[in-house]
Amino acid sequence: MKIEKLTALALEKVNYDRYLLAAAIGKRASAIASGATPLVDMDVKVDKFTDIALVEIAKGKIVVNNEG
Repeated sequence: MKIEKLTALALEKVNYDRYLLAAAIGKRASAIASGATPLVDMDVKVDKFTDIALVEIAKGKIVVNNEG
């Protein structure tokens, strides 16, 4: 799936709040970099951590809210 489509799906999940999405991707990418297991079928040795985080959010594997 193209990055534009994934981004559109992920934005829907966060009520089109780009800043919230960026923060969520950064936080999840950091967790993956620190050893967290991806919740989607992607390889951490091949794919960027931010791309993995974006796919997780777009597919609803990670629920994002702005409650801290």
